[in-house]
Amino acid sequence: MGDVIQEQRRHSPAWWAQFPDKSERFDAAFLTEGLGDLITARISSPLLRREAELGLEIMVRHLKKPTSDELAGRARTGVERLSVTVDRLQERSGDAFALAEAHALVHLLNGRFGEAACAAEEFAPAQAILRVFIGALRIERFDTDMAVKMLAVGHEPAAALRSGMIVGKYSWWPSWLLKIIIEQAMAGVLDDAIVAALDTCAYAELSPAQARIARRLLAGEADLIDISAARLESLGEAGAAEKLRQGDLTTVALAARLVLT
Repeated sequence: MGDVIQEQRRHSPAWWAQFPDKSERFDAAFLTEGLGDLITARISSPLLRREAELGLEIMVRHLKKPTSDELAGRARTGVERLSVTVDRLQERSGDAFALAEAHALVHLLNGRFGEAACAAEEFAPAQAILRVFIGALRIERFDTDMAVKMLAVGHEPAAALRSGMIVGKYSWWPSWLLKIIIEQAMAGVLDDAIVAALDTCAYAELSPAQARIARRLLAGEADLIDISAARLESLGEAGAAEKLRQGDLTTVALAARLVLT
């Protein structure tokens, strides 16, 4: 799946703040380092950028070893020094926008992840910020491209993350099944029934012709459903035929195999 996605609106701090709650394995050090790198790279003043990098480095070290009192003290000192520097520069210039990157980093180093991400969207690619936040969740077997694409077109984090986990879990499926699940997710209609039906199809080892029938049945083609149901009845599968007519997607694989038998 390509990385090209449409330009997206700026999200609120509260929207970004949802992500840490979506995983028990949320890695604050990963997020701070990744987002911090995106932010500091945009600071134009070499001296301010160097001070920002030093503050970021010690904070990341502290977050990786939170029990170290020495690192905790040095991290606090680094954040305070950077904050004082940014405030002094703003007083001199009177232009907060000119220091947007530094302000974003101050938010980040103070653990205000939502505010930091919201501010960073003004000057950093939203896609890159999303990837950092998703990576910080430390979710195994996850399709990041799927989640980022859904988030970019307006889906809520819970739905995007769920779809990313599903696609990651079933990445071994044939490409035609993965295409269906991606289409369903992007349309906002992916549910457990569809996932179960696709999983059944994946294990059914359908031929290319049968796969095309299954895809059309999953798309809800009424005429084909009637034909397939009639074929099932003629083969003594009246129960499966009735389920197919009622929209039970778990019968799709059976119908696709028997229709072309």
